[in-house]
Amino acid sequence: MADIKGLAQTVLQWPARILFPPVCAGCRRQVSQPGVLCGDCWPKLRFLERPWCPVMGTPFTHDMGDGFLSAEAIADPPPFERARAAAVYSGVARQMVQALKYNDRTDLAPWMARWMARAGAELLDEADIIVPVPLHWRRFFRRQFNQSAELGRALAVKAGLRFLPQAVQRVKMTRKQVGLQRHEREDNVRAAFRVSPELEIEIAGRRVLVIDDVYTTGATVRAVAKTLKRSGAGAVDVLTFARVLPGDFQADDSETI
Repeated sequence: MADIKGLAQTVLQWPARILFPPVCAGCRRQVSQPGVLCGDCWPKLRFLERPWCPVMGTPFTHDMGDGFLSAEAIADPPPFERARAAAVYSGVARQMVQALKYNDRTDLAPWMARWMARAGAELLDEADIIVPVPLHWRRFFRRQFNQSAELGRALAVKAGLRFLPQAVQRVKMTRKQVGLQRHEREDNVRAAFRVSPELEIEIAGRRVLVIDDVYTTGATVRAVAKTLKRSGAGAVDVLTFARVLPGDFQADDSETI
């Protein structure tokens, strides 16, 4: 019976495959199935792997031992407990983020979420709620979707967790983060978020997993984490698809806007 169902699903997919053949998520070359990378792009995707800082998730060149923190975590402790990302924000990973965000490639979100689930398995196991970094309503109206919410929804389905896309609101129309220096990014998102009053009871005492597409300087997710903690969240973790490694930041790098 299962074989018959599988065959039926395959047959039903044939018209769509003919009209819209699956393409590589990196270069748009035709591939065997949706969401995969071609042989040329796959080696260019650099996944983040252990050993890494237990707080920031930034990789170490070699195992430093249990509990060893990165210089970033020591010098500037974040308002969240842990941050993890699936890949380094360069090459194919950057192309995928920009395709999702700017080219309406929402079909990439479930595939990107699979890699995020692998990198953030421990965070998902302990989370109570998934909350995406929100867009301001004006920007959402123009774009018609929130890339962070698309990733968060896919992760929530995969992990069987509650998804609260309206829990945090962006109440200030911030400038785009692209082109801003670190301190300008922090100023830009200061007082930009609030927890919806009617959903504060859902946040109180819970472990919240904040989802974003890219961790650049961390200004955005830090601001969201502070907002959630002020509203009573028991703990906040952060999971993104990609991140800019310390020392690689350039002012023109893209971040959630």
